Amino acid sequence: MDRVNILHIITHDTGRYLECYGASVKTPAINKVAEEGVLFTNYFCTAPQCSPSRASMFSSLMPHNNGVYGLAHRGFILDEKVPYLPKILSENGYNTFLFGIQHETEFSKSNILGYKKHFTGKTKYCVDIVPLVIEFLENNPPEPFFISVGVFETHRPFPEVEKIPEDIKVPEFLPDAIEVKKDIASLNILVERVDKSIEEIIKVLERKKLIDRTLIILTTDHGIAFPGAKATLFDPGIGIFLIMRGPEFEGGKKIDSLLSNLDLTPTILDYLGIEIPEIMQGKSFLPIVKGEKEKVRDRIFTELTYHAAYDPMRSIRTEKYKYIRSFEVRPFYFPPNVDSGFSKELFKKMGYFDKLRPFEFLFDLEADPLERNNLVEKEEYKDILENLREELTKWMEETEDPLLKGPVFPPENAVITPPWVEEPEIIWFEKKKR
Repeated sequence: MDRVNILHIITHDTGRYLECYGASVKTPAINKVAEEGVLFTNYFCTAPQCSPSRASMFSSLMPHNNGVYGLAHRGFILDEKVPYLPKILSENGYNTFLFGIQHETEFSKSNILGYKKHFTGKTKYCVDIVPLVIEFLENNPPEPFFISVGVFETHRPFPEVEKIPEDIKVPEFLPDAIEVKKDIASLNILVERVDKSIEEIIKVLERKKLIDRTLIILTTDHGIAFPGAKATLFDPGIGIFLIMRGPEFEGGKKIDSLLSNLDLTPTILDYLGIEIPEIMQGKSFLPIVKGEKEKVRDRIFTELTYHAAYDPMRSIRTEKYKYIRSFEVRPFYFPPNVDSGFSKELFKKMGYFDKLRPFEFLFDLEADPLERNNLVEKEEYKDILENLREELTKWMEETEDPLLKGPVFPPENAVITPPWVEEPEIIWFEKKKR
């Protein structure tokens, strides 16, 4: 397959919080894309933070292999030698454009990622970015094109809500408390705003008769910004949505196969008939979409090193089990890596910031999908625990994970939050201008 346009839309911090994934928020436009295309139900990011996840998505390399093992705006920058999807497409005849946010290198250096032009608005929100996309599509863009649209929604801070709807529902992993309901009501506003923006973009594709030769990719970077999700290796932190609609991605399919966002770039290259660089760690899932295979992997690996503060963790997740290992003493939820909001204050009152987090977790995901029952001390799971420990260590060795040698230090002049503070805005020192 070649000469197909690609429109890639990525949000911040949305996880799987969409109506077509069971969330209590209205997303009719996104639902329609899923009904006409392919929805992936078991798709995970490599890391539950913005920059590391995005860099993995387009490089098909784990964060500790591509240089982005922390946040780009805090000084963690993509290794320029790494093959990168926009760069590869540009070298293969695609006209590559970025609208809004990239979060993998310094904001002013989007060209090193392979984009020929970067369009920015007054803000990073849909209201300012999407009109630029619409105007561009209206004016007969050069084909084939690769357009990546990055919007700030659904990142905090959330808009204020004066009255909480009576029928508001919270995700299962969160307590059904008024503080959480306030945050969810605010999150719903942003999700619905994204949905409306996607509807507007698709209408233009239809009007300009681009829709049938464009592969639409809708996704996000990691889980929603709530305790127990973003910046954790629990499923609400690493589980993300992926919906694709276009030639060969049709029919309202649901694919339940276990996948990593490492796999997106190899899939796109495979789809377009472009050689996949050997260095890439992901696997094309195009054979699954075509019905040629049921799965291309039976386990994924995830990691966290730096978010605002240092919290090194690694995990292996199979279809049935998950093993998480922490490498530093930390509270159960780590305050400087939890975004401020009503929910954070609630979890503080509940004591989650005071009790220590176990160094190891083992979960039976079939019996315990909410990851509440840590099986590390259970004798009947001893062999499973040991096997997953060994496999995680072997993977760390094979991928030359620096964490095996001890603490991983940040790049020179990176902006780091101390581990003993509650808010991410407090930092050790200012980053020097380059």
